[in-house]
Amino acid sequence: MKGRDANPFFCLMGIDVVSYGEGKAVLRMTVRPDMYNGVGWLQGGMLAAIADEAMALALYTQLAPGEGIATIAESTSFIRGVREGAVIAEAKVIRKGRRVAFMESCVRMDDEQKTQLARTTASFALTAEKT
Repeated sequence: MKGRDANPFFCLMGIDVVSYGEGKAVLRMTVRPDMYNGVGWLQGGMLAAIADEAMALALYTQLAPGEGIATIAESTSFIRGVREGAVIAEAKVIRKGRRVAFMESCVRMDDEQKTQLARTTASFALTAEKT
């Protein structure tokens, strides 16, 4: 499977894979009213979720055969809210060690201003995949 079909969460949230490779990934998601919180803003967890998915995809491009990943810790700073349009999550591998990888992601608007909405850093455990 490729693109959105490779991840059921991508299908649920309408996330498209823009690009990935060499320790980087870019995802895009259109903001929908069913993603709003109680006061009409995109629920913050949506920004954290697309950032997490972008970081995981970026890291997958650096894995050895039989290697898997699991998020250990993640911290998101919410900079600005959004009500409409589309968001872009850009992620990259900062450092991949033998047991832990360090990642970062920036979520921004997909428009000319490229307004930054959130910044996320995370650490992922590197695991042996089970067959």
